[in-house]
Amino acid sequence: MPNLSPLHPTPACQPRPSARIVHGVELADDFAWLRADNWQEVMRDPSALPADIRSYLEAENAYAEAVMAPTAALQEALYKEIRGRIKEDDSTVPAADGPYAYASRYRDGGQHPIFVRTPRNGGDETILLDGDALAAGKAYFRLASAGHSPDHRLLAWGADDKGSEFFTLRLCDIASGVDLADEISETSGGAVWANDGKTFFYVHVDENHRPSRVLAHVVGTPIADDRVVYEEADPGFFVGLSKTQSGRYVSIDVHDHETSEVRLIEAERPDSAPVLIAARQTAVEYDVDHGDDRLFIRTNAKDAKDFCIVTAPLASPGRENWQELVPHRPGVLILGVTVYKRHLVRLERADGLPRIVIHRLADGGEHRIAFDEEAYSLGLIPSFEFDTDMMRFSYSSMTTPARVYDYDMETRQRTLRKEQEVPSGHDPARFVTRRIQAPAGDGELVPISLIHLKDTAVDGTAPLLLYGYGAYGITIPAAFSVSILSLVERGFVYAIAHVRGGQDKGYDWYANGRREHKTNTFDDFVAGAQALIAAGYTAKGRIVAHGGSAGGMLMGAIANQAGELFGGIIAEVPFVDVLTTMLDDTLPLTPPEWPEWGNPITDEAAFRLIRSYSPVDNVEAKPYPPILALAGLTDPRVTYWEPAKWVARLRALKTDDNVLVLKTNMDAGHGGAAGRFDRLKEVALSQAFALGVVDKAEG
Repeated sequence: MPNLSPLHPTPACQPRPSARIVHGVELADDFAWLRADNWQEVMRDPSALPADIRSYLEAENAYAEAVMAPTAALQEALYKEIRGRIKEDDSTVPAADGPYAYASRYRDGGQHPIFVRTPRNGGDETILLDGDALAAGKAYFRLASAGHSPDHRLLAWGADDKGSEFFTLRLCDIASGVDLADEISETSGGAVWANDGKTFFYVHVDENHRPSRVLAHVVGTPIADDRVVYEEADPGFFVGLSKTQSGRYVSIDVHDHETSEVRLIEAERPDSAPVLIAARQTAVEYDVDHGDDRLFIRTNAKDAKDFCIVTAPLASPGRENWQELVPHRPGVLILGVTVYKRHLVRLERADGLPRIVIHRLADGGEHRIAFDEEAYSLGLIPSFEFDTDMMRFSYSSMTTPARVYDYDMETRQRTLRKEQEVPSGHDPARFVTRRIQAPAGDGELVPISLIHLKDTAVDGTAPLLLYGYGAYGITIPAAFSVSILSLVERGFVYAIAHVRGGQDKGYDWYANGRREHKTNTFDDFVAGAQALIAAGYTAKGRIVAHGGSAGGMLMGAIANQAGELFGGIIAEVPFVDVLTTMLDDTLPLTPPEWPEWGNPITDEAAFRLIRSYSPVDNVEAKPYPPILALAGLTDPRVTYWEPAKWVARLRALKTDDNVLVLKTNMDAGHGGAAGRFDRLKEVALSQAFALGVVDKAEG
């Protein structure tokens, strides 16, 4: 059985002492030099990375390769297994729009999606965009979007070939398949069409990588002539674009993590000025859809923590005219709303589980779509059409592959349109999925979703992979995953800790896991590990913890707080240098993130709290479990130097001989490899690490 090989000489990261005083506290940072002064240039051109930093990252990559070399055969076996569970020529269910139906699909062996359309009632397929062809010869390529014009003549598509999320927008003439001269760089990736078929709106990303300006482009005109429709002056707010389901309005959404503001543009009059719905108020969120000559607004205004739905007249949409439609119900979190001509559909969560509710606009009658499993995932699938009684949703559980249903909102007939195929075979009856509650130190109960083979003994002997995130109100669904089955088939229990910081149990579950309550996220994860041990699902030292991005912060925090519980830690693009990043207002996400973590520049209490848990700042001279850290050189969300500094500081201080691996993808950013199969190689690496550190590796 292959084991990791920790005997190779570890890379040397020479300290270069530096220090500064903040709020009367000296902050020493021996590895600050890993942050390239020209980081903005590096995002656009990775070859601009200074030679000394590149040398260190490449040395760490070579060390990672050597340490993981004994698992090479295992990694290949895992990769083939996971790939074998993926239908290679998979496709989405076509979505009708007027005379056509649009879909995406993959070819056998293809890494990137192909966007296609067919006549609505059947006929020959037209390839609109071939992702594999566009990616040929590129180290990295990611298609961000592909949106057709209302007259079905043009396709606006966005792509990134660096991993830095600077997307270039292009226009394709569908009839000829040829791109037009219109090409717009440094956008957020998508375009929203006006109804004239020749104007579209897009968001420009500024020099600090913040989406801050909305512009309008008329097809065939110089990019330099594009009209600025809206510009956000506050660096703490991001700008987004969408279109109402009715197709009548283009929506400009301005938001941070707790406050939002919406402006609407009439899609029939793209030159008209945006109309403000309601001026921003700190900690008040709202979003807007349109139907039957009213606006439908989901909001947490007036202490509706779990959100309510109100309506407003088109002519005077301000807060003073909001009328309650669906009242606030504490503990029932309204996640999203879609308005059709005759129905309003809302996705909400109650008792930790999602549900879909159909509301008939004519008389207010409501019904829910029912499901039977103990834990599952639901999603509303966007539709192009407004005047329809048909809506589409997805369903899966940890044992049930994803299903796509069409649902007639009047007749209540549910039609299965697609079920995820697992070519190598999958028998749900072989698995057990459960949801248990872990008592936290303050009495809260933390939900844990888990899956294991029926014949895996629940006697404390099994290894367990425990995943956590816990930030931004993002809920990790109990959904089907072809990749985790490789661990489960090898005797692992796979578990998700639904810690505070997500919205698994309502908005308060989020509020009590951010800012001054952030440490609840870490305590919940540790409590989850302890509960799983107490219930016999695993044992101390048999748990591999896994998290990415803000979940990587969680990994760094629990490594400092309770590392002895874990047999290993996998931290993907981990946000671990929290204090230094939140003190640097030039970084892309720092001002917009202050509502989430606190602003340590102006708020000394926030400074001291963040300093108390920031993983890099709390590394100690003590043993740490084996750690695998994954980074992306062009990552604008969690910059490469955060995991690099963390690993360098761990190497300098930790007192054990456990493996510590840093692998930086020199050709990618936050999401890792863009190709669907290339990404599986990174998954296989992480799983081989997990198997290796708990000594359960099986070829």
